[in-house]
Amino acid sequence: MDLGALTMADFEPLVGDAFMLEGVTADPLACTLQSVTPAGERPGGRAPFGLIFLGPPQPILPQATYRLVHGGLGALEIFVVPLGQDDGGTTYQAIFA
Repeated sequence: MDLGALTMADFEPLVGDAFMLEGVTADPLACTLQSVTPAGERPGGRAPFGLIFLGPPQPILPQATYRLVHGGLGALEIFVVPLGQDDGGTTYQAIFA
């Protein structure tokens, strides 16, 4: 799927859905889409937006591009950044500018 064509509207109905992060461990890691938020403005193009995912507490992944697979969207190569960790898991952010 063309990442440049995706918008907030593509992700908003998927809040609460699992995205499977592949290629990091022997088994894919499930990351749940927690929120979709605007991330500024850009005249004449797609409005930037951010995604927040909640993954398992371990492993804590470094910022990098990962393959996330969703049943409806298919496979996406997305750059994610770890934001923090608590008892509920590790939070990651992806920005689409």
